[in-house]
Amino acid sequence: MVPGQSPNQPLARVAAGAPGLASAGPLPGPTALAGSTAPGPGPSPSSAPGAPAPALPSGAAFVLWARPLQQALELEADKGFGNLQGRRERFSSFLARQCGEPPAGLSLVDQGALGQLADDYRLYDSLSPARRQSLVRRSRQRLHDIQRALQPATPPAPPRLNRPKDSPAPAQGPDLAGLQPQTPLGQIRGIGPKSAEKLAALGLFVARDLIRYYPRDYLDYANLVRIASLEPGSTATIVATVRRSSSFTSPRNPNLSILELQLQDPTGRLRVSRFFAGKRFSSPGWLKSQERQFPAGCTVAVSGLVKETPYGPCFQDPLMEVLESPNAPLQSRQIGRLLPVYGLTEGLTADRLRQAVQPLLGAVPAWGDPLPGSLLRQQQLLDLPTALVQIHQPDDQERLAAARRRLVFDEFLMLQLGLLQRRRQLTANPAPPLALAAQRAPGAADGAGEAEGLMQAFLKILPFPLTGAQRRVLAEIHADLARDQAMARLVQGDVGSGKTVVAIASLLTAIDAGCQGALMAPTEVLAAQHYQKLCEWLPQLHVTVALLTGSTPAKRRRELLADLDNGTLKILVGTHALLEDPVRFARLGLVVVDEQHRFGVHQRHRLLNKGLQPHLLTMTATPIPRTLALSIHGDLDVSQIDELPPGRTPIRTQMIKAGERQQAYDLIRREVEAGQRAYVVLPLVEDSEKLDLRSAVEVHRQLSEEVFPDLSVGLLHGRLASADKQAAIGAFAAGDTQVLVSTTVVEVGVDVPQASVMVIEHADRFGLSQLHQLRGRVGRGAAASHCLLINDSRNAQARQRLEVLVRSSDGFEIAEMDLRLRGPGQVLGTRQSGLPDLALASLSDDGAVLDQAREAAQALMARDPDLAEHPALAAALAEQRQRLTQVDRLN
Repeated sequence: MVPGQSPNQPLARVAAGAPGLASAGPLPGPTALAGSTAPGPGPSPSSAPGAPAPALPSGAAFVLWARPLQQALELEADKGFGNLQGRRERFSSFLARQCGEPPAGLSLVDQGALGQLADDYRLYDSLSPARRQSLVRRSRQRLHDIQRALQPATPPAPPRLNRPKDSPAPAQGPDLAGLQPQTPLGQIRGIGPKSAEKLAALGLFVARDLIRYYPRDYLDYANLVRIASLEPGSTATIVATVRRSSSFTSPRNPNLSILELQLQDPTGRLRVSRFFAGKRFSSPGWLKSQERQFPAGCTVAVSGLVKETPYGPCFQDPLMEVLESPNAPLQSRQIGRLLPVYGLTEGLTADRLRQAVQPLLGAVPAWGDPLPGSLLRQQQLLDLPTALVQIHQPDDQERLAAARRRLVFDEFLMLQLGLLQRRRQLTANPAPPLALAAQRAPGAADGAGEAEGLMQAFLKILPFPLTGAQRRVLAEIHADLARDQAMARLVQGDVGSGKTVVAIASLLTAIDAGCQGALMAPTEVLAAQHYQKLCEWLPQLHVTVALLTGSTPAKRRRELLADLDNGTLKILVGTHALLEDPVRFARLGLVVVDEQHRFGVHQRHRLLNKGLQPHLLTMTATPIPRTLALSIHGDLDVSQIDELPPGRTPIRTQMIKAGERQQAYDLIRREVEAGQRAYVVLPLVEDSEKLDLRSAVEVHRQLSEEVFPDLSVGLLHGRLASADKQAAIGAFAAGDTQVLVSTTVVEVGVDVPQASVMVIEHADRFGLSQLHQLRGRVGRGAAASHCLLINDSRNAQARQRLEVLVRSSDGFEIAEMDLRLRGPGQVLGTRQSGLPDLALASLSDDGAVLDQAREAAQALMARDPDLAEHPALAAALAEQRQRLTQVDRLN
């Protein structure tokens, strides 16, 4: 019997399941009645001997078992309840035997009912025709009831809405027909000067800006459900019947009027409330007019956010439309659709912004597509006009995903093309080969008679051997410097991996070739640290080195600039001061930029322009995830120092609460008594009225006066004069200061091997990569080191982030997590102009699309380096470059 069929409704005869039932001949035997698939106590006739019968759900097994019984019951009723004779047995004997051997999985009640039927059929011959008819009817009803109980009820299908396809109307009229990407918004009909002024507050000035102002989210009103399936907190659309409508003024607030509708569909009931604030909405006549819009019995479509109330789910202030009939087309452009949500500004409503975008959707087909059709087919991408329409007005989730993929691909493709063109420019002009022919590359086999250069002499005076990773990276740099193309290489290495030694060896290669070198760092502290390192070794090699920062006295500045100009000064270390116009090199051969992500692209190029096509070596101690590296360093070759020097002990990282701060102080005292030193890092220099955070100045006072009055506690922060900063670091390095309270100015460049404790207050206020950098200030000596993260935040995500740092010392794993949680700007510690201009793409989620775009960009550049065969793409790239240049100037 099929689900849902009435027991008294004639069953369709299945000839294959019960051959001969349709004839007036004798009743078929049980084998024929059961058919080849009927389950029973023995194996199925179609099964191989000894093979176990396939397991079936109890509902399906019962259907197969009951089907021949229902067929036999129907045939018995058709023939007048005469107890038909089958090929092997009579009808009553067949029913008695089958009901006495029901399939497994039935309840005790059902088994008992079938057993009673079996007993009744054993007495079938003695029953009157009326009693036989009653027994057959009861049997069919019982089988039907058991089947319905075993098979779960099919939930009602979601409602249907007649939503006409929203194809944007073609641009019409003199104002819209000539609408171009550069058309000012104030000149577009439907927007006007007043709305254009508000849009300008969002940085939207021309048509292209507005069409590329993508929704930040979508309200999924396309989620059509029944009332019983509504989930609080989600957006949904229902189609229901109005049972009752009422309106009233709030007894607590006479300026608030409420319209309430009681709705019903086949699965349940629901209350919908709509609120009207204002005295003008409280008149009885106006409220009655609202009730008349939703008369009892009419069908309404309702879209909105489902909220939980003590009386169950409800809608508050949803979108509603009365339908002329259940299949009538919707008039609303919002109900039952994916509704875009945009970032807004004061005076600009969501509906107004959606209306402003609408006329542009009809104009974009005329703007064309910069990508060639072959690339669209190869990558299975939508054309650009369709993608722009679907991102603002999606038909469904599938079309929205396709539109987003196309636009993300465009962003990555433009980014990669720009990086590849920049690399082509860097390497287009010939550069002087700096590696001497007689100079051995590090790690090369010794050879008799080979001249020893400055680099080999430097490596000999080092008190430690290079690691394998350092030798490998230095060999890669040496190979680049030997070419007549300018090197453009990034060296990545975790804190303490020895990047500075690699940079010095590379600079000495340039000095050996008769050139000068420049080493630029983002802060005076880091620049001074590099200068001190160079002064330890270079005087032994008779190589001159000087430091230039914003704090360099005028007299000293004039002297070193003169030495630099005449070639006497070989290596200049400095900060942004190196970019100033008076800084001129006699022959600049190699530029080394440390923590290069803190410099803009144009700053880097300005230093390169001080030489005749010098080589470029950039370094970073911030581990950069692969997708981010491809996005901001796609114009550079990347080398990685993935090995730490031997003898480093792992740093024990622990997270503690603010109330356990005394544990940190006890640890500091123990370590200081053992001859070690400690950092205490805070996010603020001084107390703030807006932020409830401890500051460096206040904590320094507390530690020096109350906690460690017997110790020397130093203070370091960015507002100190340069001389005071150097004095604070010098005292800490010399041991005159045992505890250094600091801000993040110690994040890079401070190298004190005796420091073994790092305490970070308000650790939740820092990014993971920044915390990893701070942790790297300890663990540089042989003593065991400790990093204590004081977390006073109750935010679960903040604790989850810090637990990543506690369990992992892998900088790249930490950076990947930081990228996912905080974004690329926070991974790099700054929002520099070198970051990609991405409106839709996510470096943490769209890595696969980035790889596809990079491969496509490489193929395009290989075939058409100047994009002469792709003028539309070249124009789009030039427009993006111009826009980024304008942003850089503002920065």
